[in-house]
This record gives sequence, structure tokens and C-alpha cells, in this order.
Amino acid sequence: MPTQDLSDRFLIASIAANSRWAQETDRAAATRPARDAFERRFLDEVDPDRSLPDGERARRAENARKAYFHRLALKSAQARRRVGVA
Repeated sequence: MPTQDLSDRFLIASIAANSRWAQETDRAAATRPARDAFERRFLDEVDPDRSLPDGERARRAENARKAYFHRLALKSAQARRRVGVA
């Protein structure tokens, strides 16, 4: 895809996102379902059948979340090194 098309797509997406958020009165409420689903992802990962006590499940989910973000940071650092960006 030509660069111009990518630039246009980026601008169109930015316009759409900013227009949507300009109309939103409660951003936290609007994003709550996504945040809840993201949290459930880690709870499901560590205890899919919900057999652990709540406290233990929450502790393990927190560790799974930290591992997820550390993996993202590692991939980002590796990608930056590949292209020569510090």
C-alpha cells in the first residue's frame, strides 16, 4: 500500500477517534467493558475453572498481567535495537 494511503488511513482513524471522544461524557464508563475484559483475560489464564480462592486468583492474575507487560517491553526493546533506535 502506498505511503499516502497509509497517511490518509491514519488521519481518517484519528478523526474518527477524536470525534467519538469529543461526544463522550463519561470516558471511564465507555471504556469499562474493555477494561473488564482485559482483566478477565488474566483471571482466565491463571484459573480458568475458578477453583482458587479469590485472593490467590487475584495475586496470580496480577503476576500474569505484569509478565504480559514485561513481554511487551522486551519485544519493544528488541525491535528498537533491530532498527537502531535506542
